[in-house]
Amino acid sequence: MSDSNEAEQNLSIAWKENRIPIVALAFCFVLSHILAMFIVPAFEEAEVQAFEDPEDPINSVVYIGIILVFTAFVLWIAKSGLDYVLQLIFLSSIGITFVYVFYPFFHSYGIVGNAGYIGAAGLAIQLTFLLITYPEWYVIDIAGIILAAGVAAIFGISFGLLPAILLLIGLAIYDAWAVYRTGHMVDLADSVMDLKLPILLVMPKNTSYSFLSQGSLNKQIESGEKREALFMGLGDLVIPGALVVSAKATLGWFVGLAAMLGSVVGFFILMIFVLSGRPQAGLPLLNGGAILGYLLGAFVFAGDLGL
Repeated sequence: MSDSNEAEQNLSIAWKENRIPIVALAFCFVLSHILAMFIVPAFEEAEVQAFEDPEDPINSVVYIGIILVFTAFVLWIAKSGLDYVLQLIFLSSIGITFVYVFYPFFHSYGIVGNAGYIGAAGLAIQLTFLLITYPEWYVIDIAGIILAAGVAAIFGISFGLLPAILLLIGLAIYDAWAVYRTGHMVDLADSVMDLKLPILLVMPKNTSYSFLSQGSLNKQIESGEKREALFMGLGDLVIPGALVVSAKATLGWFVGLAAMLGSVVGFFILMIFVLSGRPQAGLPLLNGGAILGYLLGAFVFAGDLGL
């Protein structure tokens, strides 16, 4: 049997074993983006955008810089063995983010100011407490979809189309470097999984799987052991989702959906590489697909790039 035929056969076997979790991840991916586009009006009304001038390209540089500094800080904490500090940082950040995600809905019903934030904080505390006490895969996935949709909506109204595209290109380059060159993104993912931090989607391959008993991802990779679940970082939903939302807010639903479909195509291409069993950088394909989808949708449906 030739190498190409053997590779095709192995890919076919891997697809049969993983098709259900892959399709389920794709569903979560699409659901988070559609939810993000639907909730944009509430977020715009509540004025929860991250930057005062969404059209300023410097916003993208500032945000990428924040990510680099934060990642370096988190890796230093992880290597120092300060797991409790890492857990506190992530869970506090998630809880605060939930407040900003939930607040626009209270604002839409006339509950504004401190009253709105108190209501949002109440929901955020309950959901964060559930994630701390019972971080099973389905709890993490439900919270992850809500979080990804809300953050994508905030980013989508915080970055105009040009800044959003620059953000996607910059983070795609960084993701590839962090996975293939330095490998520190894999180390970060391993630390997140060891601490059961809810900043990823977990899709099991069988009904007996429990994320509570999930071991080290690095050890599984090194031993060649088959993984019982597929994993996807929330950033892989949020970052392309920012362009999806920005395209929808600027040029309408069809262009937003085109960007989303482009990213979905990138997702399925990514899964082909993921089935090889090695860690893969998601953003180059996901962001690239979103950008191409946006360009095609803007040309076909708007006749204008909106830049």
